[in-house]
Amino acid sequence: MSPRKHRRTPSDDDGEREINPSNETLEDGYRVRRITGSSSSKVYRCPGCDQEIRRGTPHVVAWAEDDAETRRHWHTPCWESRNRRAPKIERTRNAPRY
Repeated sequence: MSPRKHRRTPSDDDGEREINPSNETLEDGYRVRRITGSSSSKVYRCPGCDQEIRRGTPHVVAWAEDDAETRRHWHTPCWESRNRRAPKIERTRNAPRY
């Protein structure tokens, strides 16, 4: 007798998920592509933290759904916390830092 192979039974939520070979999703009006470290070959600047995304670092590329010119490379945690981040505020020299 041969061992049985595990076969997944279709569930109700299978129709909701879309198989996307380019690893692209739509989030809050932005097209989002997850980049693996092996396919990352350049250095980018993250708009969320203003730090470099080094070569070989997995990250996210996001752009407005209707405008590819707005395409930006983000650290994954920066992209995920973009809605919780306070707006960048210019402080005067004498303003407190707290």
